[in-house]
Amino acid sequence: MGPLQGVKILELAGIGPAPFCGMMLSDMGAEVLRVDRAQLVSLGAPKGRPADVLGRGRRSLGVDLKHPQGVETVLRLVEQADVLTEGFRPGVTERLGLGPDVCLERNPRLIYGRMTGWGQDGPLAQAPGHDINYIALAGALHPIGRQGEAPVPPLNLVGDFGGGGMLLAFGILAALVERGRSGQGQVVDTAMVDGAAILMAIFHGMRAIGLWHDERGVNLLDGGAHFYDTYETEDGKYVSIGSIEPQFYAELLRLTELEGEDLPHQLARDHWPELKERLAKVIKTKTRDEWCDIMEGSDVCFAPVLSLDEAPLHPHNQARGTFVEVEGVVQAAPAPRFSRTPPEIARPPAYAGQHTDEVLGDYGFSSEEIARLREAKAIA
Repeated sequence: MGPLQGVKILELAGIGPAPFCGMMLSDMGAEVLRVDRAQLVSLGAPKGRPADVLGRGRRSLGVDLKHPQGVETVLRLVEQADVLTEGFRPGVTERLGLGPDVCLERNPRLIYGRMTGWGQDGPLAQAPGHDINYIALAGALHPIGRQGEAPVPPLNLVGDFGGGGMLLAFGILAALVERGRSGQGQVVDTAMVDGAAILMAIFHGMRAIGLWHDERGVNLLDGGAHFYDTYETEDGKYVSIGSIEPQFYAELLRLTELEGEDLPHQLARDHWPELKERLAKVIKTKTRDEWCDIMEGSDVCFAPVLSLDEAPLHPHNQARGTFVEVEGVVQAAPAPRFSRTPPEIARPPAYAGQHTDEVLGDYGFSSEEIARLREAKAIA
């Protein structure tokens, strides 16, 4: 029922951001087929269902991509696909015989989505790396952290998922829209360093007009401001405060009973450290639940800082169905939401090669062809 129903996507199995892109597209209704390495299939089916949330929603085909017949099998699938995604280093799929030139020759309407850390070209294109390296070079890591302390990695959300997988999904959808006009496919080159850089757009603008300092922990949105930070409560938990607008800040002072004190002006940057210390002392006098009773839903712009276990239990998340449970694994529900074509999780994660015969049959391979491919060990 999702908005991408009818779109066929081949995902050459990888790790991190590329599978996240596949999950997003599958949640939206696309038929995503994951091409797993035959070597993984040889390990056998695991005990119980895999808990790989990023792998939800698609079927798995086991193929030996180093076997000529395995490559030809994938190319036959390419002929019927709308999109192919891959997350290897530059040149790997070309060496396998599955590069964009070969695939687009077989299917000129194909959208070929590529995911790398550094991009397909440039001095670092062939260098290994991880999220922390890409966001460091993009200027996205340096601003995150406390004043006078080292930068803090924001998990791998900014490079892998926000600047990587989400950007690849966006690029693929844009290319599909363009194909509707031109009838032609193309290559989408997604680099996590590019994605992390574009996520920083607002801060380049603020820096240009003097509203952002290049020092960590002294700015409006990096924990420098006392009215935009997290605070420890009496029970050792935390709450988040985001009272940027004057009217919201006034409500913060009222509910913390600080409005009667002779305090410096909200935007007096030189006084932020002392204001933060004063507010921290007040917040520490009550438990997190007590502050929730006082502030949650108010104009303070407040929320408790919830753990992975706590977030699915919050009444707001439960009311919206923000989290779901699939075969015992709690995970985020598909997002965003649509009024006519609701997204859904098509199936739980598959183990490698689980649907090989079924998929090949659906794509027009005869039972004799499947048997020959298996005998040649081109599929598994």
